[in-house]
Amino acid sequence: MINDRVLVIGGSGRIGDSVARDLADRTQAQITVTGRKNRANLFPYQYLQLDVSDRETLSEAISQSNLVIHCAGPFLDRDASVLETCIEQGVNYLDVSDSPAFVRKALTYRDAAKKAGITAILNSGIFPGISNSMVRQGIEQLDTAETVHLSYVVGGSGGAGVTIMRTTFLGLLEPFRAWIDGRWQTIQPYSDREIIEFPEPYGKVGVYWFDVPEILTLPESFPVKTAIAKFGSIPDYYNRLTWGVARFIPKKILKNPATIEFLSQASYRMTQMTDKQTGIGVAIRAKIEGTQAGKPTQVCLTLTHPDTAIAAGAGTGSIAQLMLNGQLQKSGVFPVEQALSTDLFEVAMSSRGMHIAQQLTTLESKE
Repeated sequence: MINDRVLVIGGSGRIGDSVARDLADRTQAQITVTGRKNRANLFPYQYLQLDVSDRETLSEAISQSNLVIHCAGPFLDRDASVLETCIEQGVNYLDVSDSPAFVRKALTYRDAAKKAGITAILNSGIFPGISNSMVRQGIEQLDTAETVHLSYVVGGSGGAGVTIMRTTFLGLLEPFRAWIDGRWQTIQPYSDREIIEFPEPYGKVGVYWFDVPEILTLPESFPVKTAIAKFGSIPDYYNRLTWGVARFIPKKILKNPATIEFLSQASYRMTQMTDKQTGIGVAIRAKIEGTQAGKPTQVCLTLTHPDTAIAAGAGTGSIAQLMLNGQLQKSGVFPVEQALSTDLFEVAMSSRGMHIAQQLTTLESKE
């Protein structure tokens, strides 16, 4: 609606700007983007200089909005103050969070959000985000689902900023838990290389375990025995370098913020050179195994997009549009796969020219 007011926190970044542009193209909402620096002349929307740690200014900005979209990463070290303020102000909330630690904090506000009557949706974007909805789409084609295996590949920087690099290196700091064979097991970051066949132009790519919120929320959302998520990039030597950082740099050194910043800046400069050869696209493969009509069955869904940041903007923008239109209202705090129906997801993707290929295969019995 024309009087809707959307606040995109962190909207001066590449992902936030992609979200804002997606909304500007498809709604009449009044959009305000925020950033820590005064860069108002760079954006075709209202601009607000804002640091999310400034609770007074944050609260004032949120109070003037109908929907807040939190895009200010890295989320690993973020508290849930933006969500908490939205609950206090009775304003709907959406984020592009990609950290399990942050998601755990946000989910503790479920009852408060439900009581306040606000819709709060976590993990929108491309992965997590579109990937989660692809899993739901696949699971709904089976009678029972047992295993989810998500695989991602990104070309170079993915067209995103240095924040994505920081997120990657921060994800190497600690082992994490994953739901495997019906129990939580400890996984080393960037381990267990696996070769996955992605659609063209990617082909066979090495992917590695990575700590993402999908492996936290999917076992809660669906009664599966195993949830795997692995990530890789091209060219492949970036994978080898990241694997080496995870294995050979002492954790005491790696945990130093100066080390993270050095690695992030160096990696970003490298991708600025290789992006010209590899492109900045993304591919997702979601493979779900289970049963249909009593037979072992596999559903494999794939998606490619030539620009990772634009794809993330479409994933978040589509949900924001549904929330503004009143088509997506659900009081509480939810990961995206719990909030967004497959019907709405399919329409949203189609309207943005994003095609999800599907293949259903009956497998040989394991007996």
